[in-house]
Amino acid sequence: MDVIRPGWPVSPRVRAFVTTRESGDPRALVPAEPAWLKQVHGTVVLDAATVRDRPEADASVARAPGVVCVVRAADCMPVLLAGEDGTVVGAAHAGWRGLCAGVIEATLEAMGSDPARTHAWLGPAIGPEVYEVGDEVRDAYLARDARAEVAFRATRPGHWLLDLYAIARQRLAARGVRHVHGGGFCTYSDARRFPSFRRDRTTERLAALIWIARA
Repeated sequence: MDVIRPGWPVSPRVRAFVTTRESGDPRALVPAEPAWLKQVHGTVVLDAATVRDRPEADASVARAPGVVCVVRAADCMPVLLAGEDGTVVGAAHAGWRGLCAGVIEATLEAMGSDPARTHAWLGPAIGPEVYEVGDEVRDAYLARDARAEVAFRATRPGHWLLDLYAIARQRLAARGVRHVHGGGFCTYSDARRFPSFRRDRTTERLAALIWIARA
């Protein structure tokens, strides 16, 4: 099965992967039914062990072995998080709205792990060379943190290229997370491996899953 696995130095009990267009059903690789969410580009974080019937939320966390966190995306950025010792994990759906509003920060707070011993992995998202947004997006980010300006590059009047990965790294660093991995993907440019809503207006999604293996 063609999946992407994070390369990060966390406990071997932490298991995680992201599907591609050639992966098939991700449930074949996980120990239990994933905690599927109805994603609404917000900041609500749930305990994956309590998730039933696809509640509205954009992130979940798990502490119990065998409980699978999952988010789906097709240009938005999936962010996987893990305590270094393998006692807590999380997954966040970070499109521009959720990322701006603080979904990564909310997930870190729900995890409650030491930021200095927390690892983040930035999964496949639309890349900074093609993700063009309007003034309203840039204004929303700068209103929250003026340092976000470095993640925008002007293209034409009223339009900017946005680097979601750069914003995520800023937000993680501001919360004390020093171990950040991944990034460098582009769902829009790599049509063979990734679905892209902006490119195809597709309903197809990749899935990013993370859990703690049973001993």
